[in-house]
Amino acid sequence: MGVDVIVAENLTKTYGGRRGLAGLDLVVRPGEVLGFLGPNGAGKTTTIRLLLDLIRPTAGTVRVLGLDPRADAVALNRRIGYLPGDLVVDSRHTVETCLGFLASLRGGAGRDRIGALAGRLGLERSAPIRSLSKGNRQKVGIVQAFMHEPELLILDEPTAGLDPLVQQTFLAMVGEAAARGATVFMSSHVLTEVEAVADRVAIIRDGRLVALDTFAALRASAVRRVDLTFTEPVDPAEFAGLPGVTDLHADGASLRCHLTGSPDALLRAATRHTVTGIVATEPALEDLFHSYYTGPEPIDAR
Repeated sequence: MGVDVIVAENLTKTYGGRRGLAGLDLVVRPGEVLGFLGPNGAGKTTTIRLLLDLIRPTAGTVRVLGLDPRADAVALNRRIGYLPGDLVVDSRHTVETCLGFLASLRGGAGRDRIGALAGRLGLERSAPIRSLSKGNRQKVGIVQAFMHEPELLILDEPTAGLDPLVQQTFLAMVGEAAARGATVFMSSHVLTEVEAVADRVAIIRDGRLVALDTFAALRASAVRRVDLTFTEPVDPAEFAGLPGVTDLHADGASLRCHLTGSPDALLRAATRHTVTGIVATEPALEDLFHSYYTGPEPIDAR
C-alpha cells in the first residue's frame, strides 16, 4: 500500500489559553477517502491548517506524503490540491486569468484541464471574479484543487454554496480522483455526501478524535430500538441483563428495548417463545453523529 499519506502523532495546537487541537493521533491510508467530521469549533480547520503548514503545532508531529509540511512545503504544495472553506483570490481578474495564474505557480500543471473542469461545473471562465456568487467562487476553488491531478486532496467544506446538481458532479469528481489512486481528506457538515464517497470517517470533538471507522461499523455500534411481539405475554426478567440490552419495557405480549451491538443474545432469548413480529429501528444519520458530538467520549477511538 505504500507510505501512509497523513500521520499525526499527539498533534496539539493551543491559541494562548484556548484549545485548538488536543493530542490528535490519526493515520490516513493511501488511496482512501476519509470524511473528517465534527461540530463547529471541534478542531477540523485547525487540523487542516497544520497539515498544510499554514500554522505550526504547539506539540506533536505530522507527516504528509511522508514529508514534513514545514521543511518540505514547496515539494508538498505541488502534490496537494487544497480547497479552503472560503476561497480568497484577487477579485480584479477573470476566472480564466485566475486559474491560469494558479496553474503557473505549479509550473503549468493542470492548465490543460481547466476548460474541461469548468465546463463540468458550469463555470463561466470569462466572468470577473468579483461578479461571482458564493457558489461560483466555490467552483473556482474546486477547479484549482483538482486541475493538476494531485496525489492528495484536502477539502474543507467543499460543497458550501453549490446547488444539488453541482454537488453530484463534485462527488463524481471525488470518486474519479480516488479511482486513479489519489487520497482525499474531506471535512464536511453534509453527512449524506460524506457517506456517499468516504471509505472511513474520523469524528473529532473538542480537539480530540472520538471515533474512526467505516459508516457501516459506526451504524452497527449505534443504539437501535427493537420491538418484539409474541403470541403470549413474556416475563421481562428473561431479557433483563442481556448483553447490549437497555431501557427494557414489556406490555403484555409486546417487548421494547434499546440494543447496542450484536442482537444474538436478544434473539436467542426471544426464540424461547413464539415470535410474531420484530422491528429494529436504526438511528437517523444525523442522530448517529449527534451522539458522538454530544455524548460521552469513547474510551479508545484510535
